[in-house]
Amino acid sequence: MPELSSFPIARRWPAAHPDRVQLYAAPTPNGVKVSIMLEETGLAYEPHFVDISKNESKDPAFVSLNPNGRIPAIIDPHGPGGTPIGVWESGAILVYLAEKTGQFIPIAPAARYETLSWVFFQMSAIGPMFGQLGFFLRWGGKDFEDKRPQQRFADESERLLEILDRRLDDRDWIVGEYSIADIATLGWVNALVTTYNAGDLLGLSDFSNIEAWLERGLARPAVKRGLLVPARTA
Repeated sequence: MPELSSFPIARRWPAAHPDRVQLYAAPTPNGVKVSIMLEETGLAYEPHFVDISKNESKDPAFVSLNPNGRIPAIIDPHGPGGTPIGVWESGAILVYLAEKTGQFIPIAPAARYETLSWVFFQMSAIGPMFGQLGFFLRWGGKDFEDKRPQQRFADESERLLEILDRRLDDRDWIVGEYSIADIATLGWVNALVTTYNAGDLLGLSDFSNIEAWLERGLARPAVKRGLLVPARTA
């Protein structure tokens, strides 16, 4: 039986199944990247809901695994050489799981780095910009009298959608085959519609390639399941 007691996070969120990948997350655009990936790969995992509304990701036990205090994070009890390993930052987790399973990342070097480029595009651009726009539309930012910050993030989000839409002009998925580039991005684009109610503001209906891609992605059974993991507490 894998020994997880050396990880403080595993004591704060005890494992019922310590032989499975332990997922510490919430069903946010960043969190569902990993739950979707785990569902897609078929790896056995145990989800733990980290309530970010109560700052649980700032708990010392969580920070002991992720110094940045942000979900998601994982412990793989069967890491390299059979030794448990903790991995944090959603992009790093996607790459780790892809390499562990040999799924959703190309083997050929050129295609691999193309895929990683689009993953990092999501990490460095789509996530931060969409997330800031969401803050101004749904949370504290909506009360700001000065609307220039909101407009800045709306303009930049629209520009990023234009890039993604052009990329999808002649293909079903971002790098041709379904990959971690799609898994990284689907939750964020979906949040524009379902969480931030930004579809009309950004003219999402004008981006037909993105709409078709999003529909294809949301139709995948693993995506449907992953979007609901970890389940929020009552």
